[in-house]
Amino acid sequence: MRNEGLRIGKNSLVNLEITGMTSEGNGVGKAEDGMIVFVPDTAVGDIILCRIVKVLKSYCYGIIEKITKPSGDRIKSGCEVSEKCGGCTFRHILYEAELSAKQKVVTDAFKRIGGFTGDYFMGIKGSENTDFYRNKAQYPVAGINGKAVFGFYSKRSHRIIPAAKCRLQPEIFSEIACYCIDYMNRNNIPAYNEQDGSGQLRHIYLRRGHYSGEIMVCLVVKSKKAQVFLEGLAGELINKYPGVKSVVMNINPDNTNVIMGSKNITLKGSGTISDTLCGIKIKLSPMSFYQVNTPQAEKLYAYAKECAALTGSENVLDLYCGAGAVGLYFAASAGFVTGGEVIPEAVENAKGNALDNNITNIEFICGDAGEIAEDLADKKISPDVIVTDPPRKGCDIKTLESIVKMSPSRIVMISCNPATAARDAEYLCGNGYALKKLKAFDLFPRTGHAECVALMTRD
Repeated sequence: MRNEGLRIGKNSLVNLEITGMTSEGNGVGKAEDGMIVFVPDTAVGDIILCRIVKVLKSYCYGIIEKITKPSGDRIKSGCEVSEKCGGCTFRHILYEAELSAKQKVVTDAFKRIGGFTGDYFMGIKGSENTDFYRNKAQYPVAGINGKAVFGFYSKRSHRIIPAAKCRLQPEIFSEIACYCIDYMNRNNIPAYNEQDGSGQLRHIYLRRGHYSGEIMVCLVVKSKKAQVFLEGLAGELINKYPGVKSVVMNINPDNTNVIMGSKNITLKGSGTISDTLCGIKIKLSPMSFYQVNTPQAEKLYAYAKECAALTGSENVLDLYCGAGAVGLYFAASAGFVTGGEVIPEAVENAKGNALDNNITNIEFICGDAGEIAEDLADKKISPDVIVTDPPRKGCDIKTLESIVKMSPSRIVMISCNPATAARDAEYLCGNGYALKKLKAFDLFPRTGHAECVALMTRD
């Protein structure tokens, strides 16, 4: 119980021991009056003097006033902007401590949200590389003091922290982004202004094939009018950087937090790049979903395939299939695979990837996952295995109902959000399935995100 004789208010100073971590990377401690306090940039074992900055009914937020005794997990971040940038929530602690925190986030979600108990957790697979591992970067662009800059948004804001270098991105990304910004400033091309809608360049979006080294530069702009300015930049990028194989202009005219618009114009190159994933040749467009940590994704997909337990005869349904990587990888061990994806461009990539790999026992359907699953269920098509890899919001109820209706013997759920994965697993396990395995994978070292794979079988 809280001690009502001691009341914490804004700007109060409290002594605090950090005893836990949240999925956002905030340390958790309990003040003398029993109030739970969340403090960023702390580590389990830290003893701090904390200044309270926000008080709610049953918990509050604080900031470090002084570290009285540092945790043994605490390290130097090695990044000049990590305390301002909202990206690397775990850069200040040992990687082993980060993995422990992420493992707890996954298991806590399945216990608290899904109500799961028992011996189903298979641990967490860490990443061999914790720096420079990303194959994709999306840099917001803004004007500061009359000049265009790029970087990352600070925590919980759209204020850009200029960051010429990022320890998560390969160095070539920073070089290309710097060149783009220099070109804009040399040619007086204005950056997009969120406040009044003026200017043009909104984001610099880069992709690179981990094995191929091929790079795509996608310039997200407000309108097609920018094309006359960016044709020259596209030519310079192709000539200067041998790895750049495609320069694309994406048009996003809306006042929105969504980065990409629906229309792409290829300025130079083919409009796609190629890579290899799990031995499968993959062609990628700007809109294709592709895991950002390729070596770690290969380990995740290998585990998902192990869970699917394919013998060569199964019908597999791959929902939220993106450019088809999972389905194409599973196809050699399955009877037939059907992939479903809502983004038309990604479906065309998937079909092309099947042709490029001479894989004939697969088809791809363009449509909402729920509608595809519902249509197949209504047609009495019953896959033996269903694989899902939804966005962070998880599966919608229509998709879950249709999965239950099709009654596959195994469901393999890949998720980038343990909370929605636990919610969806609870629904499925309340409708005839049992959770058999759950394994976490760290595809996003130093950030607050973790992936997981769950296997459910029909009771």
